[in-house]
Amino acid sequence: MKNPKDINIEDYSYELPEDRIAKFPLAQRDESKLLVYNQGNISEDVFKNISTHLKGGMLMVMNNTKVIQARLMFKKETGTHIEVFCLNPHTPNDYALAFVATKHCAWECMVGNAKRWKNGQTLSMPLTVNGKPVTLKADRHGENCRTMVIDFSWDEEDVNWADILDACGVLPIPPYLKRETQESDKTTYQTIYSKIKGSVAAPTAGLHFTEKEFGELAEMGIERDEVTLHVGAGTFQPVKSETLNDHEMHTEVVSINRSTIEHILKYKGNIIAVGTTSVRTLESLYYFGAMLHENMDLHADELKVGQWMPYEAGYTIDATTALESVIAYLDRHGLDALKGSTQIIIAPGYEFKIVKAMVTNFHQPENTLMLLVAAFVGDDWKKIYEYALTHNFRFLSYGDSSLLLPRGV
Repeated sequence: MKNPKDINIEDYSYELPEDRIAKFPLAQRDESKLLVYNQGNISEDVFKNISTHLKGGMLMVMNNTKVIQARLMFKKETGTHIEVFCLNPHTPNDYALAFVATKHCAWECMVGNAKRWKNGQTLSMPLTVNGKPVTLKADRHGENCRTMVIDFSWDEEDVNWADILDACGVLPIPPYLKRETQESDKTTYQTIYSKIKGSVAAPTAGLHFTEKEFGELAEMGIERDEVTLHVGAGTFQPVKSETLNDHEMHTEVVSINRSTIEHILKYKGNIIAVGTTSVRTLESLYYFGAMLHENMDLHADELKVGQWMPYEAGYTIDATTALESVIAYLDRHGLDALKGSTQIIIAPGYEFKIVKAMVTNFHQPENTLMLLVAAFVGDDWKKIYEYALTHNFRFLSYGDSSLLLPRGV
């Protein structure tokens, strides 16, 4: 496997006019355009017809994460506004436990206007939550770096952190939309199958699906299953270094049920991933399995896929063995789900272990999502993006979609 550290990010750029960025979604999700790339050939259709480009006997895997209202807007007595953007739970450091926490929790956050908020200075915000008056307080820890730990506390025992966010949090929409969040985004920026709270960005390839498509896929004999990867703010970060070697990939939390792993094993070689987050999850699953194949006694905290692991670890087991190793590990430890974290970077030179087909939107130039697509379809990414640009496709989160079938169906 080629090591992609020497990749020059400028080689994965293209000119994206501002007017091609979809600022709002279409009124009907599945009326978006669909570019179909099948073994080098490109055609176009409407997303609601996606099932006609697939065949039975495949498994479609989707990311069921739900975007949280992660932006909190505090106002100091001086009138200064401080924005606290919650990224990852710190105390407790489990998403499920963090959302049901009462009276106190701590999160790793990005802070806007941090220089105006001194250590030892408590911010407060009066709220009404479930009809009750609540005062939310925030105390910071750390210097003015990219992230810091923020302690949150509130004075009502019957109110949990999920209630707090629902009452005062703002849904974070992508910065390239260059607009404020609107009430409609609370619905349109969630997939219809979103369930597990934790993301600060939507797995946008799934935004196109409606129950109509799910019904047609089922009629064709295409099954569905779900994984969870909580999308971090790093998904929007461009690669700022000249080469990939100096880029630090963001870390994201992964959760995959035992039954889902068995499902993937059953359909190995015929997996359709919806979105780059599902791709990252599924490909990370192989490396979790490879690690466990060598050591079944790894602690949960050791289940981490580093960004260069695929290129440097030298694992040679096949996907079946890796998946069976994960199941054996879960059985050995009495677990019903695998939980870990991944920093995997999928770039040209990567060898896909599990994913055969992909549904994905059109991504920003010079970022890691663009590199993932290029790894999947090779140099044809240029042909795909040129077609989309010259055939009036809409780009980025609220834009149109593509079905990538480099090996056909």
